[in-house]
Amino acid sequence: MLSARAASLKPSPTLAISAKEKALKAQGIDIAGFGAGEPDFDTPAHIKEAGIKAINDNFTRYTPVTGIDPLKDAIIDKFSRDNGLTYKREEIIVSCGGKHGLYNLFQALFQEGDEVIVPAPFWVSYPPMIELAGAKPVILETREEDDYQITPDLLKKYLTPRTKAIILNYPSNPVGSVFYHENLEAIGKLAVEKGFYLISDEIYEKLVYDYKHVSIASMDPAFKERTIICHGVSKTYAMTGWRIGYSAGPAPIIKAMGNIQSQSTSNPTSVSQMAALAALSGKQDFIGTMVAEFKKRKDFLVKSLRSIEGVTCYDPRGAFYVFPNLNVVVGKKYKDRIVDSSTALTEILLDDFHTAVVPGVEFGKEGYLRLSFATSMDVIEKGVERIARAVASMS
Repeated sequence: MLSARAASLKPSPTLAISAKEKALKAQGIDIAGFGAGEPDFDTPAHIKEAGIKAINDNFTRYTPVTGIDPLKDAIIDKFSRDNGLTYKREEIIVSCGGKHGLYNLFQALFQEGDEVIVPAPFWVSYPPMIELAGAKPVILETREEDDYQITPDLLKKYLTPRTKAIILNYPSNPVGSVFYHENLEAIGKLAVEKGFYLISDEIYEKLVYDYKHVSIASMDPAFKERTIICHGVSKTYAMTGWRIGYSAGPAPIIKAMGNIQSQSTSNPTSVSQMAALAALSGKQDFIGTMVAEFKKRKDFLVKSLRSIEGVTCYDPRGAFYVFPNLNVVVGKKYKDRIVDSSTALTEILLDDFHTAVVPGVEFGKEGYLRLSFATSMDVIEKGVERIARAVASMS
């Protein structure tokens, strides 16, 4: 008999969509896939070479649980160089991916009775990971017409004496939205005043379009004392499978995360740590090339989706997703089926139009879809044409 905790947990919907997409492609079906949450670029050569060298040098044994010192130093240098932040080694932990870092943090910080504010639309894994830690996710609704901003007045409506933290994901998955600096500052001031933590998920920091990323921790020393930054190499360096994430924050919290990691995974993979060291300390010019290609795809995709009658689409400032509003078809009929949800629309798109997307309800926003443009222009053009045909066929 499974535990109630395990029985209540469902698989990650984004990973499930990607798995189904791959299975259909394996059957020879021409799928236009927008489900992937990973760059479609190869890991840069110098990073792969560092991993291969680590293997050849027999750097294949256990390392310190929280990561090797040279990698921690490279992370410290990254925060200093990119964000104007100063950290010590004891304020840094390396984990088995960014998701693992968040899981460790939630286990270290949350307990029964705590409330954690999660702005919607949200990354699909935040609420279940909060619940696994015994806390309650409190969903804060943001709106497309408000640029998905959190104002201090809006945040105050959700704060209670049980509020332990707020999760800030910027640029965000699934929207690609960022916070205005004045709103970040106001959120930071509220955190200091009310005594809750700022969990700052900045994994898409470098993938931005005509925008300069600013970490909330850099805005005020008092904010930094209450901020845990969760980051990683997966998105920026096309290293999703290498599974290296890192977090920075107050030493007691980082120590607790390390204790949890020591009783679960132990250290992150040794050879992946050496590859991550090369990523963070080596040349960075390829990032601009990747961002330029992503921007070209983004611009085409946003324009094409907006050309479909009744569809609106926020123009993302970062990451590699669009989150179009297709409420125009909710309640309509397709063949003998009522399109009563984004899930139903997703199923129709996959089964009849061979286009894989993720339903917005999984991100806390019904009537929307998430499309990743971490795919080729050929796939994007084909997929948008199929979505347009699908919308036109519903009445």
